Amino acid sequence: MTTKPDAVSLREITKDTVKSILALEVAEGQEDLVGDNGNSLAQALFEEKAWYRGIYAGDEPVGFLMLSVDREKPEFYLWRFMIDAKQQRKGYGKRAIELLIEEVRAQPEARELTLHVMDLPHSAVSFYEALGFKLTGERDGDELVMSLPL
Repeated sequence: MTTKPDAVSLREITKDTVKSILALEVAEGQEDLVGDNGNSLAQALFEEKAWYRGIYAGDEPVGFLMLSVDREKPEFYLWRFMIDAKQQRKGYGKRAIELLIEEVRAQPEARELTLHVMDLPHSAVSFYEALGFKLTGERDGDELVMSLPL
C-alpha cells in the first residue's frame, strides 16, 4: 500500500528511529549527488547550525533532510536531502520540500532558502525549479547555487 504524499511529515530523529534513517539509501548512480545519512548525522552532532529531520510517509521512514540555519546572517541553506531508492517517484520528496519551505517561512528572519546541486546531467535542477527555486548564476566548486525567495 502506498502512502499519499499529503501524509508526509518531517520528524525529529531519536534513538529509537536513527537506525531506520541510517538504513535509507539513494538509488544507484545518485551516490555522487548527496552525502550519506550517517555522515550527515555525524556532522550535525558537531555543527550547532544543523537542523535535521527524518522524512516519513505515514509511519515509514522514506528520507532525510538537513538545513544549516544561521539566524544572525540570516541564512537558511538546504544542506542535505535524500529520498530512499525504493521510495522515489511517489511524490514524497516534493511534499517534504514543501513542508520544509513552510517550516523556513515560519521563521521571522527568513528571507530566502538556498541550496546547491551538482552540475551534472542527472542533477535535481528541474525538481527544484518545479518547487520555485531559481538558479542564481553562482557556483560553489562543482555545484550550482539555487535560491527560493520567501
